[in-house]
Amino acid sequence: MYRNTSIRHNLTQLPLFLLMFGVGVFSMFIPAAFALVADKHSASQAFFYAGLLGTITFLLIGVAHAGRAPRHGALGPLLSLFSAFVFLPVVFAIPFVEALPTTRFFNAYFEMLSALTTTGATLFDNPVRLGPSLHLWRAQVGWMGGLLMWVSAVAILAPLNLGGFEITAQAEPGRQGNPMHAMTRLSPRQRIGRAARSLAPLYIGLTVVLWILLMISGQDAFNAWCHAMSVLATSGISALGASGFSQIGFVGEVVMAAFMLLALSRLTFTRDTIIATQGGLRTDPEFRIGLAIVLVVPLALFARHFLGAIDLESTSTFGTALRALWGAVFTVLSFLSTTGFVSGYWSEAQSWSGLGTPGLILMGLSVIGGGVATTAGGAKLLRVYALYRNGVREMEKLVHPNSVSGAGVAGRRLQSGGAFIAWIFFMLFALSVAAVTLALTLVGVTFEDAMVLAIATLSTTGPLTVVGGEAPIDLLALSDTAKAILAASMVLGRLETLAIIALLTPDLWRS
Repeated sequence: MYRNTSIRHNLTQLPLFLLMFGVGVFSMFIPAAFALVADKHSASQAFFYAGLLGTITFLLIGVAHAGRAPRHGALGPLLSLFSAFVFLPVVFAIPFVEALPTTRFFNAYFEMLSALTTTGATLFDNPVRLGPSLHLWRAQVGWMGGLLMWVSAVAILAPLNLGGFEITAQAEPGRQGNPMHAMTRLSPRQRIGRAARSLAPLYIGLTVVLWILLMISGQDAFNAWCHAMSVLATSGISALGASGFSQIGFVGEVVMAAFMLLALSRLTFTRDTIIATQGGLRTDPEFRIGLAIVLVVPLALFARHFLGAIDLESTSTFGTALRALWGAVFTVLSFLSTTGFVSGYWSEAQSWSGLGTPGLILMGLSVIGGGVATTAGGAKLLRVYALYRNGVREMEKLVHPNSVSGAGVAGRRLQSGGAFIAWIFFMLFALSVAAVTLALTLVGVTFEDAMVLAIATLSTTGPLTVVGGEAPIDLLALSDTAKAILAASMVLGRLETLAIIALLTPDLWRS
């Protein structure tokens, strides 16, 4: 008992980045075993040797680091998180490029970075080129990236009032203010350990439940597992490719949509953070505004297709109209959660009305994004709600200039300071989109494609590269410079601009 406690204590004293590195390399044995069972010995050897080499490296560094007292600044864990997104894909790309020697290492790095940031943009539009083990590895890396964001949200971003928590906090973004919950009184390592112990079983359990339900709906075990991991992480990674997702079926889409609701609010799966309300989902502003968008936007799209069908004098049945409506509901929820799966009935709606895909609407949904402290990207629903409440309050003051808001202390914070910070974030997000678009156009990308790519990477919604424009964008044909710009954009979109600015502020590093 004492020995196990000592080993666990020594592990917790290791640098946070090294611990994430150890978990990542040890997970390589999973696709190695899968490839071995599937009789893909070359792929199995690539993952096994990479995992073995990485595990030995982790143990050697861990032994060398034993006995050293860890020293952490206020933003040390945030720097470790940033380093994980930048450097861990280098490690993850080693077995990828060994199992697929026909690609370059830089392409493998881009693929792994896209998966780890839960963006899901892929350079390989032909899913047949990648074997089952590589598809499993892509989905698994994306799944680990989603779990990393779950844990980081409560253990790293919340105490620093970043990642959307700055909207309701009293302290400035990047600084530790009044404790939001009991965990903020703990050290960073204790917060991370406690969050991992409480959230990892829940994350794994939800993935297994979704996997079983998808198999019941008719999917084979492998694709069901990949889709289950992709939905929980909102990575949008599928072994079937964009064209093969229509094979999921109605029941499978309903099951996946139910689990996509987890990305609308953290209150759907835990109450470990105080974001805006303690009244549950019924009064949670993020969940309510998310459901409103999921209901209103599909109805508008359905009306658009319905009018188009009338103009074409379509003879389609009532069932075709219902399938078109469901296709809109599923696709809107998928892109609002920044997952990016397109319903199999989405194309049926287009053939019914003769109208093309409204890519601009899907891009707008991705920019809005899901809930704070979830795996979803985008600007977050809480920031949208803060701006909405501020707008309503300003209109009330036009009618009653001397009125006093009855929203309480938290509501007044949301309407004033929270809305101000939300507005700053939206301006920074707009500047980031403009900067990435400009950088891409300077290296030869067309303006329309550059805009789609900028929004897809900054909102971590990679499938926008397929459905956001008039034609799918061939990422593999882009130059290495353009890919490097997109890689930086994915890291920026995953961590958000305010967190990057906090890392660049010297005085915040003083313990």
